[in-house]
Amino acid sequence: MDIVQHLPTLFMLVLLQAILGIDNLLYISIESKKVEPSQQKRVRQYGILLAMVLRIALLFIVVRILPLLKEEVLSFGNPALIDGHFSIHALTVLLGGGFILYTATKEIWHIITFDGEDEHHGKSKQSFNHTLALIVAMNLVFSVDSILTAISLTEVLWVMIVAIAIGGLIMILLADQVSDFLKKNRVYEVLGLFILFIVGIMLLSEGAHLGDMHLAGEPIHAMPKSTFYFVIIVLIGIDVIQTRYQRNLSKSKK
Repeated sequence: MDIVQHLPTLFMLVLLQAILGIDNLLYISIESKKVEPSQQKRVRQYGILLAMVLRIALLFIVVRILPLLKEEVLSFGNPALIDGHFSIHALTVLLGGGFILYTATKEIWHIITFDGEDEHHGKSKQSFNHTLALIVAMNLVFSVDSILTAISLTEVLWVMIVAIAIGGLIMILLADQVSDFLKKNRVYEVLGLFILFIVGIMLLSEGAHLGDMHLAGEPIHAMPKSTFYFVIIVLIGIDVIQTRYQRNLSKSKK
């Protein structure tokens, strides 16, 4: 009976893991392309599995040291220019957002300057272990907010662990499909990179907000999740319309 009464919370947590895992899947799909084709599926599966185990371990740690995550560990700046007061939570989100922004910008720049040479002459691939470490690290960055949200929804540890495990299995099932879709529809890879770019901005704004950061005396506010999802829907809509328009143009020329 105790299990039954926790099922609605478990469902909400699994749904939360799935929604928050979308941008994570995009990152995993884009990063896994940098290893040899024969290793891409394995690096995605190992990365998600290892991250899932570490996420559960992180959950136990966070439950124990939750007050410490919100204590100030770093402050800097001049109130007239820029200042901030950061906790471990704020720094994790801020640095994770900065790294995702850097990754997305680097890949977008590669697309802009792409001349086909790397595909024809064999661009050097990233090592399996390096890619695995990046996937696990970024998965943990994405997990911080989901774990804190889970703790705010329930105090029952097994419910959170089961939700994380189910969320990890869903990601493993979807990771190959997302990667295959992006390979077959290269135009959507650009869309994925820009979504990842916006994710980086969102995390940067959230980290700055958590760190009570000010620019020229004005506080930095976190990008609302509703704004983020609205921008994503608009981007997808524009991309779908543009693709259909190009197909119609091609048909009319033929």
